[in-house]
Amino acid sequence: MRIPAHSVCTAIRDDIVAGVYERGSRLTEELLARRYGVSRVPVREALRTLEAEGFVVTRRHAGACVAEPTEQEAADLLEMRMLLEPLGAARAAQRRTEAHLKVLRGLVRLGQERARRGNSDDLRSLGGWFHETLAQASGSPALTSVLTQLRHKIAWMYTVEAPAGPVESWSEHGAIVDAVARGDSERARAVTALHTERATAAHRLRFGSAGERADRVRNSQHPVNTASLRH
Repeated sequence: MRIPAHSVCTAIRDDIVAGVYERGSRLTEELLARRYGVSRVPVREALRTLEAEGFVVTRRHAGACVAEPTEQEAADLLEMRMLLEPLGAARAAQRRTEAHLKVLRGLVRLGQERARRGNSDDLRSLGGWFHETLAQASGSPALTSVLTQLRHKIAWMYTVEAPAGPVESWSEHGAIVDAVARGDSERARAVTALHTERATAAHRLRFGSAGERADRVRNSQHPVNTASLRH
C-alpha cells in the first residue's frame, strides 16, 4: 500500500513542531523514509509541501533543511493571527451551520468543566479544537488553511504559559459562540480580538537545550500511522 504524501507530511511536520529535528538540521530523504517506514517518493512530495509552508528550506550543497525563523518572523505570525482569527469569527457568524454550533457549544461546556477542575493539559487540546472548528465555521477553506498553518508554526516557535484565569478564558470562548450563534459578526469579531490579544501575551519564544532536543528524538521514534488510511 502506498502511503499518501499528506500523511508523511503531517508526520514530519508534527516532529518539526515537537522539536525532534533541530532548526537548520538536514532532512535527507533516505533517513526520513526509513524513519517513517515509507518510500522516498512521498517523502520528496512532503518536503516540497513543507517548504511551501515555511517549515523547510532547500540549501545549496545541503538539500532540504529545517527552517530557522527569525524573532521578527515569529512576531509577525502572532500579529497575523490577531488579525485573521477575528475575521474568521466574523465570517463564522454569517456562515456557520448547526453542526458547527453543536461542536463549538460542546467544546465550551467541556472547557469550562475542565477549567474549574484545573486540567491544564486537556484545556490546551480543547482550545486547539475550538479554534480549528471556529475557523472551519467561517466557510472559507482558504482562511481555514491559513489559520491552521499559523497555529502549527506558532506551536513550533512558541511555548504557551497556562492562562492565569482559565475559567475566564473559557467564558470568552462561550461569548464568541454566543455571538456566532446570533449571527452578530461585529460582536464575534470584537470578542475574538480581545481573546486573541490576551492569549498572545502568554506566548514565549522557545529556547530548548540540546539535551531536551535529544530527549524528544528518543521519545518520538515512530512510523507513520496507517490505520486511518485503510478506509
